[in-house]
Amino acid sequence: MRARIFQPARTAMSSGTAKTHHWVLEFAPAEAREVDPLMGWTSSSDMQSQVRLNFDTKEEAVEYARAHGIDAQVQEPQKRKPNIRPGGYGENFATGRRGAWTH
Repeated sequence: MRARIFQPARTAMSSGTAKTHHWVLEFAPAEAREVDPLMGWTSSSDMQSQVRLNFDTKEEAVEYARAHGIDAQVQEPQKRKPNIRPGGYGENFATGRRGAWTH
């Protein structure tokens, strides 16, 4: 069994980092998915592809994989620097603004 251990990225619909601080062990698909000719649904008989295990730390996930004989590859996350503006969001509506109103 092959698996990967990673820290999930934030969703494209949010700028926050909620639900991105845990580590996930996810199994690689053992076989390709196929399309049902009658309904058009995509399906697979691989049950391991439905399993996602969450861990608090990377070390816990690696230790679990080692204890259960799972060949796991660790993907390190790419950290982004925080985008903190000096005035914050409230600066957009300040009465003493010096710049031109852009919106």
